[in-house]
Amino acid sequence: MTDTHASIPAARPVIGEEEIEAAVRVLRSGRVVQGPEVAAFEEEFGEVVAGRHCVAVNSGTSALHLALLALGIGPGDEVVVPSFSFAASANAVRLAGADVVFADIEADGFCLDPAAVEAALTPRTAAVLPVHLYGHPAAMDRITRLADRHGLAVVEDACQAHAATLHGTPVGAFGDAGAFSFYPTKNMHSLEGGMISTADPALARTLRLLRNQGMEQRYAHELVGANLRMTDVCAAVGRVQRSRLAGWTERRIAHAAYLTGHITAANVVTPAVAEGARHVYHQYTVRIRGDRDAAAARLAGAGIGTAVYYPTPVHRLKPYWEPDQEAGRTWDLPRTDRAAAEVLSLPVHPGLSRRDLERIVAAVNALEEL
Repeated sequence: MTDTHASIPAARPVIGEEEIEAAVRVLRSGRVVQGPEVAAFEEEFGEVVAGRHCVAVNSGTSALHLALLALGIGPGDEVVVPSFSFAASANAVRLAGADVVFADIEADGFCLDPAAVEAALTPRTAAVLPVHLYGHPAAMDRITRLADRHGLAVVEDACQAHAATLHGTPVGAFGDAGAFSFYPTKNMHSLEGGMISTADPALARTLRLLRNQGMEQRYAHELVGANLRMTDVCAAVGRVQRSRLAGWTERRIAHAAYLTGHITAANVVTPAVAEGARHVYHQYTVRIRGDRDAAAARLAGAGIGTAVYYPTPVHRLKPYWEPDQEAGRTWDLPRTDRAAAEVLSLPVHPGLSRRDLERIVAAVNALEEL
């Protein structure tokens, strides 16, 4: 029986015996970098992205960065990005040498508003980088139509959205490239790592060159690349996790349905799900109408772990705010600013029990007293 006094963590990475055995198997084999486990992981992850080519790298940030580089995005280009995201979404654009243009999110959700994207376009816009935040797919049908009309590349930041879909199409299978993260708290992980998906075999080959010092054959460098390879240890762990992804995803969705169906506090707004979207709930993120910090403290006192993703929009972070101020550039992103002040993520991970869910609901409903 669950200890009613034990704290329920906001996230709980899974590292079980099967993952440990997979890692040990690779270490004993002596093939530890860019070997057969990486190749197998790439092949198997292709099933998650409708059979697209997959290229494994060392992190989700590297996946975004290399996708932009392989598409030729660089100095002089602009890329439209949401400010309501982890900083890596914008950092990848800066690392590629391009300029970040921030656009606002949708009124009822947390992903890029296609109308705001269109309003942000300039003659220098080269790409759009939508983020499938918290596991909810962005409006990719509208974004890809917009990109097609204006001749723009699309790089999907799917780092939080493994197995999410929109109208039956998985994220990572809409744009020119998709980027996934396998950080330990994601819906599946490989200890650390990332994956790039693309339908273009030529682009996949360029990505493989970029991650491996620009070479396919040893010492035959074809372009300037970097060492951004995934280890076979990480790939072996990722293969185990991918085999469990479907079951874990169903548990996350079921837990989210329970929370949405039982949270009744008037000052707590449960997450909306767009028509045709399969939200995979990397985070179950509510909006607190009122004192968000007081709500988090009250929940902590009840043993319910929470987190705020993200308290400061990227356009207000020092590396972006200060240069924009110096250039006299300002961003009017009211929905982004409001979300950053209201969001609070509750536990939704697969390790929750029914008793855990009941405790979360009871504690959240008590917030109406604030």
